[in-house]
Amino acid sequence: MKKQKRPVGKTIMILALIFFYLPIIFMIVFSFNESRSLTNFTGFSLRWYEKMWNDSEMMESLYTTVIVAVLATVISTIVGTISAIGLSKSRKIVQDVILQINDFPIMNPEIVTAIGLMLFFITLGIERGFMTMLLAHIAFCIPYVILSVMPKIRSLDPNLADAAMDLGATPWQALIKVIVPQIKVGIFSGALIAFTMSFDDFIISYFVTGRGVKNLSIMVYTMSKRVNPSINAISTLVVLFITIVLIAVNVIPIIRAKKLGIRPGDIKGDKTPRI
Repeated sequence: MKKQKRPVGKTIMILALIFFYLPIIFMIVFSFNESRSLTNFTGFSLRWYEKMWNDSEMMESLYTTVIVAVLATVISTIVGTISAIGLSKSRKIVQDVILQINDFPIMNPEIVTAIGLMLFFITLGIERGFMTMLLAHIAFCIPYVILSVMPKIRSLDPNLADAAMDLGATPWQALIKVIVPQIKVGIFSGALIAFTMSFDDFIISYFVTGRGVKNLSIMVYTMSKRVNPSINAISTLVVLFITIVLIAVNVIPIIRAKKLGIRPGDIKGDKTPRI
């Protein structure tokens, strides 16, 4: 008879989930608290959501966060994807050197990167504000995109683009219609990571911003010095937004696969209906 496995792994997993998600649930519940108390729930109210909505500084920080995250994601995804494709056509020694350099910002402590970028902007005489924050976010998002796209490119047939051009496609058509569709999973993963990193960043944003420009992380940091339940309200909206995005990312491919009659996990994307 097989020995029954002790449920130690399941217990640890459950405890880890409780540890990670209980504070989020606690935050969501107290975002609807009638009083300012963060420990005693006195009654249901939308008071703090109304206050958050009427707080122009808070809404401006949310607007700045979304705009910077979207722009940084789009630009870093395009630059990172093109860079990864270019690296795939380079010599191995060049690939190894560039990828080692690319990994350095990821492993480097954020505080060091933040100070380096701040000194860089000061040295060039660039006034810190929205543009410096955007440039900094693009800079630290590009390595993550390259890291996500490179494995997909390596799995492709190196002669795929040449074969497309032999059949009459231009280099641009070979890139857009042949290469990009094959690596779209890696591109999407890189874009999702870039958006998350940009949306969540505090340390680098804090050092490179100026002229009163604040993203959500900096705003929450300044508000945390005093009791303000509006933090719970705006944080709840962020959690709701991320949850909707994750559900859409996971559900839409399943619905699309069912319509095409294929398995959702079919990596090759064979659209032949199953019998």
